[in-house]
Amino acid sequence: MTATITPPGAPSPYAGIKAPTAARRVLTAPTTGPLVALLLACAFFSFSTEQFLTGGNFSLIVQQVMVVGTLAIGQTLIILTAGIDLSCGAVMAFGSIVIAKMAAEGSLPPLVAIALGIGVCGGFGLVNGLLVQKIPLPPFIVTLGMLNVAFALTHIYSEEQTVSDLPGPLTALGETFPLGHTDITYGSLVTIGLFLLLAYSLSNTAWGRHVYALGNSAEAARLNGIRTSRLTIGIYTVAGLLYGIAALLLISRTGVGDPQAGQTDNLDSITAVVLGGTSLFGGRGSVLGTFIGVLIVGVFRNGLQLMGVASIYQTLITGVLVILAVTVDQLSRKKAR
Repeated sequence: MTATITPPGAPSPYAGIKAPTAARRVLTAPTTGPLVALLLACAFFSFSTEQFLTGGNFSLIVQQVMVVGTLAIGQTLIILTAGIDLSCGAVMAFGSIVIAKMAAEGSLPPLVAIALGIGVCGGFGLVNGLLVQKIPLPPFIVTLGMLNVAFALTHIYSEEQTVSDLPGPLTALGETFPLGHTDITYGSLVTIGLFLLLAYSLSNTAWGRHVYALGNSAEAARLNGIRTSRLTIGIYTVAGLLYGIAALLLISRTGVGDPQAGQTDNLDSITAVVLGGTSLFGGRGSVLGTFIGVLIVGVFRNGLQLMGVASIYQTLITGVLVILAVTVDQLSRKKAR
């Protein structure tokens, strides 16, 4: 390729190109569309039902989505690398059973049981990462197989029994504290804190820049000195640890260890990520967008429930939203080429 040299005094070939304005950057940001959709949904349900626009109801929405939201953070990390994790809900369910049984029946201190359950979920993530990177196998196939493994282990280990009578530390995050006239759960703060932590890590650290580089082109990232193998395994492991935290939040919300939990949470987490503007092809998106996507799912389900719409129609509308979000992503990628 021949370099173009501009003679002294000649106008620059880029002189007519203007830098994008702040308004244009905001309008073209991946999170702008999801945020507008969230605000429109809130406005619609505010006019449709009087109970929607209250502090208590918004607190309830956050409580309802805190488990899926935590799963969606890990899902975002994996999708940013052009992967996908179908096993997150089943891994979370197994982690919740490990925590509950070890604390209630295994005579372990609650904090040790919690650490063990989170560690088990991290182990699932590590195995996923090793299979994806070292063999290598497609993430879809690996995590589909791991979904079945985790599901089976959950039912074998629990003996199909719900674990109850849990010690206080396991349900502490489900307790509330007053904020004005609204009760807020400690678990909601944990979820919001995790979103902030991962958003900062992706935006302001070398690790975060490497994650995006890996998603854009694994080969280009490798040629630029990024240890893509170690990075991929680390991302899946971090995602697994997040699923373990989601398991603890699940226990704190329900008060039991339920082997039937999490059966659709894998799809719900992917829905939240896609609605938040993260591309399924990797390299584009944000944890902030996922947070907005989680709220979109929560607002729609809560609002439709307040309107008396049957749950099957809530699922139908969520499916339509996902298809629209992926369509918009595809069209934007074609336009960018």
